[in-house]
Amino acid sequence: MLPRMGATTDDPTEDIDHPWDATRAWVEKTLAAGERIERVDRLRGGWTSEMRRLDVTGPDGPRSLVLRSFVKPFFVRHAEGLLTREADILRLLAATDVPAATLVAVDATARHCDHPSLLMTRLPGAVRPHDQGAETRADELARLLVRIHRLPVPARRRPRAYQAWASPDRVTPPPATRRPGLWRRAADVIRREPPSHQGCFLHRDFHPGNVLFTGPDDAPRVSGVVDWVETSWGPADLDVAHCSTALALLHGAPAGMDFADRYTAAGGALAPDAPAHLYWRLLDALGYGDAEKVAVPWRTLGRTDLTPEVLTRRLEDYLDALFTRYG
Repeated sequence: MLPRMGATTDDPTEDIDHPWDATRAWVEKTLAAGERIERVDRLRGGWTSEMRRLDVTGPDGPRSLVLRSFVKPFFVRHAEGLLTREADILRLLAATDVPAATLVAVDATARHCDHPSLLMTRLPGAVRPHDQGAETRADELARLLVRIHRLPVPARRRPRAYQAWASPDRVTPPPATRRPGLWRRAADVIRREPPSHQGCFLHRDFHPGNVLFTGPDDAPRVSGVVDWVETSWGPADLDVAHCSTALALLHGAPAGMDFADRYTAAGGALAPDAPAHLYWRLLDALGYGDAEKVAVPWRTLGRTDLTPEVLTRRLEDYLDALFTRYG
């Protein structure tokens, strides 16, 4: 639910944290005749996966691939479901206009690899978490999300139903909070049954850390959407809520509050009544109580200003703004 992709390291010989000899051999078997791996770079900015960029050369010229490997015990345990889902979604998206990677190969159970792994083509562009141009990028994010939600997905190919990432009895305010009552009030909102909703195709982890851009900051163009392991079927409000929370943390509460308006201006439809909309927004925001977990990946992408204290303050300002507008 956080940024997973980032810039490559400068040193092609930098040690990778975990062994991958078997994984490399598996990758090499997928390459076309005459191709070989020329360079391997670690991709920065994530915490769920170990990511590598593989530069390949061969008779048809150079190309780059991205290798995702789950190495942390929790994600290894869930890798078969996560990577199988991502592989299925990449196959589905291949026939759409959503800019996603092309699946090359997957070994979700580590039958051949050192760790469960998925190999895909590398998309152009980069994550842009900085403040400059953030409003323009937010409009692009909103238009892209509308396109994703409108994808016609046959019932037999629909992903699983969404899963909530917060529950009222497990809401834990950040240690530095000065507003514990705000957290209790928010937890009470999500105690009720989920509002009725019309389901659609959800990325489910849609935020600025999973969208790549090219072009200048005053005219950015979306070049790719990554990280489809959590793809689900559920209310559009939930994707909008997740991106809104991330924007609030990155750029301040007003940026998070504005995103739903940008989404509807782009043609998207959200819950018609305020209580339902508040429920979905809080259901997502309450999953971000661990500010340090959020801060670490973004700091590796250059946002060293995003200390846990800053993120806690922004998140609580965002919760307060949600109650002011929808509560």
